[in-house]
Parts: sequence; C-alpha cells; structure tokens
Amino acid sequence: MSTSQTHTTFCRICESLCGLEVEVDQGRVVKIRADDAHVATRGFSCPKGLRQQEIYSSPDRLLVPEKRTEGGWERVGWDRALGEIGAKVRSLRAAHGPDSIAMYVGTAAGFGVLHPVFAQGFMTGIGSRSMYSSSTQDCSNKFAVAREVYGFPFTQPFPDLERIRCLIIVGANPVISKWSFLQVPNPARALQAIEERGGRVFVVDPRRTETARAAGEHVFIRPDTDVFFYLSFLRELLAAGVDEARVARFARGLDAVRELCAPWTPERTAEVTRIPPEKLREMVAAFRSADGAALYSSTGVNMGSNGSLAFWLQEVANCVSGNLDRPGGTLVGNGVIDFAAFGKRTGTLLRNDRSRIGDFPSVNDAFPGGVLADEILTPGDRQVRALFVTGGNPLITMANSGRLRDAFRKLELLVTLDLFKNETGSIAHYVLPCTSPLERPDLPFIFPLMLGLQNRPYLQATDALLPPPGDVRDEASIYLDLCRESGVSLFGSRIAQGVLQAMKRLSPRPGTQPALPQKLLLSAILRATKQGSFRALLRQRHGRLREPHRGGDFLGARVVTDDRLVDLAPTRLLEQARKLGDDFERERGRRDVLKLISRRAVTTHNSWTHNIAPFAAPGTNLLYVHPEDAARIGVADGALADVSTRVATVRLPVKYLLDLMPGTVALPHGWGHQHAEGLSVASRTTGVNVNLLAADGPDGIERMSGMAHLTGFPVEVRPAAGPLDPRSWSGIPAPR
Repeated sequence: MSTSQTHTTFCRICESLCGLEVEVDQGRVVKIRADDAHVATRGFSCPKGLRQQEIYSSPDRLLVPEKRTEGGWERVGWDRALGEIGAKVRSLRAAHGPDSIAMYVGTAAGFGVLHPVFAQGFMTGIGSRSMYSSSTQDCSNKFAVAREVYGFPFTQPFPDLERIRCLIIVGANPVISKWSFLQVPNPARALQAIEERGGRVFVVDPRRTETARAAGEHVFIRPDTDVFFYLSFLRELLAAGVDEARVARFARGLDAVRELCAPWTPERTAEVTRIPPEKLREMVAAFRSADGAALYSSTGVNMGSNGSLAFWLQEVANCVSGNLDRPGGTLVGNGVIDFAAFGKRTGTLLRNDRSRIGDFPSVNDAFPGGVLADEILTPGDRQVRALFVTGGNPLITMANSGRLRDAFRKLELLVTLDLFKNETGSIAHYVLPCTSPLERPDLPFIFPLMLGLQNRPYLQATDALLPPPGDVRDEASIYLDLCRESGVSLFGSRIAQGVLQAMKRLSPRPGTQPALPQKLLLSAILRATKQGSFRALLRQRHGRLREPHRGGDFLGARVVTDDRLVDLAPTRLLEQARKLGDDFERERGRRDVLKLISRRAVTTHNSWTHNIAPFAAPGTNLLYVHPEDAARIGVADGALADVSTRVATVRLPVKYLLDLMPGTVALPHGWGHQHAEGLSVASRTTGVNVNLLAADGPDGIERMSGMAHLTGFPVEVRPAAGPLDPRSWSGIPAPR
C-alpha cells in the first residue's frame, strides 16, 4: 500500500523558481513534476529542477562537520567544530582586526531568504568589511551602474515580455540560462509569443545560440565589442529624434550622452563589431517604430571588458526612447516593500569604502573577487587571513583559479558551508554540512520578494518536504552559533543575538540539536510587509498572485537619486568612457586574434549539477571551433588543442561548430572537478576549468564594477603539445 504524499513547492536552483510537485514516500523523493496549476510558471521546469533530488540524495552528501588534519579528514561534532572555528576567529580579530576575516557568498546562498541575511549578520557582528561575492563574476556591472543612474544598485528595469513588440537581446541565452534579474517561466515560449503578436526579436551574439534558434533573427557580433554596438545604436536613436521634453522631465545628462555617442557611426564601429551598418540601422528603426521595445543584456555583456559602459548605454537607450517605465517597454518591479527607498534611507548596500588592493569601490557592500588572492597574499593592515565560503565554489568559478588555489592554501582558516566537499571544500580546514532546498521552509528569494523581479508577480511559501539527513543544519542556525562562539552578536545586536538564541533553544528538532524556528522568522517577514502569515500563504499551494506590473509608477516617483531624476551621464561613467578610443584601436589591432567565449548546457548551472552521472556525460567540456578557424590553426575535429593566455594554458579536445562566428572559440564554464575530494562522479570527469585562463589582480578587472574579464578575451589556440591528462583540471600533465 502506497504511503506517498505529493507536496507543492518551488525550485531554488535559479531565478526561475519554477513551481513543482514533489512526491515523497517514507522520507524519500519518488518523483518531481512541474506544477501545472502554478499561478505563474504553469507547468514549466527544466531538467535540473526535475532531477534535483539526485543531487541531494548523493552518497557524497556531507552529513556531519569535518576537519582536515595531517592524517586526512576527521569527522567532528558541531560543538567542537564551532568552538574551534570561533576560537580562531576571536584570535585573528584580536590580533589583526575584523577585516582579516572575510566571506565569499556564492550564488546558492542567494536563492533562499534567511541564508544571506544571517551570513551578513555574522560579518556585521564581527565588524568586517571584507565581503566578496559571485556577483563580481557575472553581474556587478548592473549593480554599479544602477547605483549611478537610478540611485540604488537593485533598481533593475526588465523587459515587459507580455506586451513588448521589439526585443533586442545582447549576450544572453535565456532558453538555456533563463533570464537574469527576472523570473520568466518557459523562456522560449515567451519569445515566440512576441513574434506571434507581430513583434520582432533580435539576438545579438557571437554564437547562434539556442535562443536564436528558438525565436527571432540572429545577428553576429565580434566578442567583447558590445560597447561599440551600443554607442552606434544610441547615436542613431538620438539622431532620429527623441522626446526631449519627456527626457528633461524625468532625467538629466542627455547632452553629455549625445556628445559621447556622436563620433561612433555604424560604419566606424562595424570595423570591430562586424555588424553591417545597414543591419544596425534596421534594428534601430524596428526599435523606434515598435509600440513598446527594449534592449536586454546578460552575462555575455556583463563579463566583458566594458560591461559597465555597455549596460549604462543600454539603460540610456531604453530611457531616452521613451520605453523606460511604460507598458511594453522596461518596467521596474514593486516588491513587498520599496527596497530602494529603504536602502537609501538606511544606507543598506550603499557603502562607500574601497578595497585595500587596487582601491576599488565596494559594490553592493562587497569588494571585487578578482583581488581576493592579492588580499590574502599581500602582507599589511587588513590582510585577509580567514575566509568563510558560503554557498559557492570560487576555485571553479573565479578568475585565475590556479593562483587563487595557492592563495587559499596560505589562509590560517578556511571554512566552507555546503552540501558537498567540492574543490574549495577539499582544501578547507573545516566543512560544515547544510540543508538542501527540499529540507527547509522558504519564501522566494530576495529578488522577487523585495524587488518584484517577476514577469508575473506572485508570492509562494514552501514547507520542508524532507527531514534533514545526518546532522546537517540550516545556514541561519550555523551563523547564529558562529556569532556566539566568536564572541560577537548577530548584526552587532546583543538583543537580536539573545532573542534568537532563546528561540532556537525552544525549537528543538527531534533527536538533534536545536535549530532556529525558520517558519516563524519567515512569517515575521511576511507580517512586517503586510503579506499575512507564512501558514496562510502555505495554504495557497500553487502560489498567490500579486498586483501585475502597471508601468508609469517609477519615473518621478521611485527614483532615489538625490534630485529624483535618472542620471543619464554619471561622472564616473563618463570618465571611464574616455578610454573607449584606445579600446577601439586595440580591437582594430586584434582582427585576426581568436577570442574565447563561455557557454552553458541546459543540464548545468555553474558547477552545481556535474555530480549527477547523466549530467556529467563525457564529451561535454570541449573546445568549440569554427571549421574555418580550425583549418587555419591546423586542428582537426576530435584532436587535442592547447588554449593559452598570459595566465595559463589548458588542453582539451576540439569540436567543430558552424554556429560560431569565425574568429570565436567557445569553452563551457564550470568544469575541472578533478581535485574535488567529495564529488565522486564529477571528479572522474575530464573537463578543464576555463577560468584558469582569465586574469585576476588590479590590472585584470574593470574599474567601475570590479568584475573580472571572463568572456570575449583573446586566446592562442594551437595543436596540443602533448597528451591529455584526465586528472588535471587544465588537462595538461604536471611536470615531473
């Protein structure tokens, strides 16, 4: 007789937050299905979400805290692990100051509500400003620009996909990676619907992506020349005429932008972008004539050498064309509170301090990950000596990973909070086991909750569907305990620390140590924002729709610059734009140089899913080369090639791909797990880590956003000088 029960929940692997039905029998997931009745996602989910239980039920799962010793890994109890970690934090803080203790917050930390809040609370309690995050790998340009243009980093306009008539996508592949900074179920269907109602879609990319094959017209662009495309696009848009009275009512700086763009004709920029001038003008004409249009970009632009300037020009174009804050154009979502107004009032995410190495400004209260190795290796005041890694794997995802690995080995304390002992965890001093998304209650993470970044706004609550295995704990409880053992209080508040510890003592889990009453805390968030109780929201099993986006409620109302006007020409961006002439000449000199771009598969999310055998199939991590380039280089399909930059060389097999623009090679992101002691499937793969090739350090990252240059950079490709070493994360045999 079946004892299974079906629960509704939502996925927390990425921003799509797809509604799911999970069948559970005797504490084990039997099946995951898309929730057909979900108010927003309506029966859509990707393969990762439908097989995620295979990640969490892996025999590799961390079940108890472990400590690395000279004799190997030792299982230790929570009391010992937390006590020893806390004692080391106390010692370092006393001897070297609070900034000697750093934290890296990975993407996985962002897809729940309490985890990032308590992680920040721990660091605030310590008094440390040494925060680093995965955003400086893929999206800090958007935060840095939004602060300058709109007054707050999380003011992120998004296309009104349900009404838009012309959408130009630059450097994004939502069919595979979903939308960034926007929750959209079934991206392919959303794009096809634009064409079905008579609209146009253009996909500007160095590769004919899965998105370009699903809908619209594909336009090739030379990698890392996006800023010059935007300059010409904006020039032509302004030349054709805009409603200057409307612009002046809501924004300032139009004349400075017009002056900046004036020299950049489509004929001039075509020399480096290789977009025919007539095609660029056709896109501008379609954009201008449409009843609602938007330019949209993502990581292919963000991770380039001019990600901030490109995104800024995109936002200017959307604004001056009259499409910002209008139905069918770009909208600014409403969360359960006005988060921008709250941030402006309290200074949240608006720190003005600068990094010790390179003098980079903080973005979203965090410093560039690209200088973390230098911060560890360079002696002096504020030198990083301890690092907490929460929900991330920087040794795979960050630039110049080989150097970063050497730096991590110099740390006096390295602690990871994770489900597995990944590459970073394998060299940590302590690994602390955490709950999976299916083992904790939750609300949609901060983007939809506080910012309304949803195509169709809604709220949903989920209960824990499974009991936590072994002795794993939720991150909020771990950070509360770490505060106690480190002799500090969460957010520096003794009252908060005392109240939360009392709540934890009164909320024991059967047979285990007490844990925070997460549902009570989540309910407090809902009640504080006038959204009712967690229990009431939980009863609305398929989600609860919120008010739809209207448009017309942002300009003149929710812009939080000092004068309430959109700043089209921030001084910092204009100053950075002075280098564009030199950048253009450098690009002209690289006509025949190969450039490397990244790519993803629908079965992968960064490096997370490679420990599931079907998602880690051989042949996934290849160097994709256009046959014309392969013939010129002298590498055959299936042969080995060496890919080199000034930083490193990697070796891997070649695969011909006609969808690439000649002069472009592609290498998938997230591989190179050979040194992960706790990933038995992923560690047997033969992929190489593309981020070994990217430069770090003050000279290797963008000044405005602190982002490393992780795509579109020059490489040399040649026939391999030797065999492939499947145990090396570069594929090259180590010297004897």
